[in-house]
Amino acid sequence: MREVFHQSLEEVQDRLVEIADLVTAAIDKATTAFATSDVSLAEEVIDADSVIDEKAVALDELAIEILARQQPVARDLRIVVMSLRVSASLERMGDIAEHIAQLTRMRYPERAIPKGLKSTFTKMGELDVEVARRLSDLLRTQDLAIADTIRNADDDIDELHVSVFEKVLSDSWQGEASATVDATLASRYLERFGDHAVSVAKKVVYLATGDWTPDTDTLDVLAAD
Repeated sequence: MREVFHQSLEEVQDRLVEIADLVTAAIDKATTAFATSDVSLAEEVIDADSVIDEKAVALDELAIEILARQQPVARDLRIVVMSLRVSASLERMGDIAEHIAQLTRMRYPERAIPKGLKSTFTKMGELDVEVARRLSDLLRTQDLAIADTIRNADDDIDELHVSVFEKVLSDSWQGEASATVDATLASRYLERFGDHAVSVAKKVVYLATGDWTPDTDTLDVLAAD
């Protein structure tokens, strides 16, 4: 029975990595579609989001079954509970990728990125893809050094997010109302994606070290969900 239990815990980890990999693919395609107005690629992201949702639900059901049948304690219990919370964050990250793809589809054949902000959004998209890939690696390896790189990348995303708002609120901004809405929505989506990655990374660190010191960003993410 103990061997079966440990196999179940390994399956939980494997499923988390699988979902994280799907989220990475989604944000990669979504940000590329957003930058290039590739509506076909955007449609792929939108259609694939249901797969992420289904796998998150299946993982939650597995975790609940483990809790009911195995009644884990101590670190094993933390692993199962963490998987439920991480699954929710990953599912939300998939939704954010879908939202970005929907912006692309809504503005097609026009570009969704307003003039003067292309380089900013390109960089934000690259950073989101980077944190998603690192998050998959963190879940796969539990290498805690990766958590610091995720947090550092998120700080860069936050700075770019602030610069977008400064741009659209400046006297020099000439964008129409639709461009202002697109810029603020897209920037917020990309910024929140990074926040969720940080939240997951902190949970992995807590599982490994028992050290939990949530900061403002993490609390904001948990409150929003």
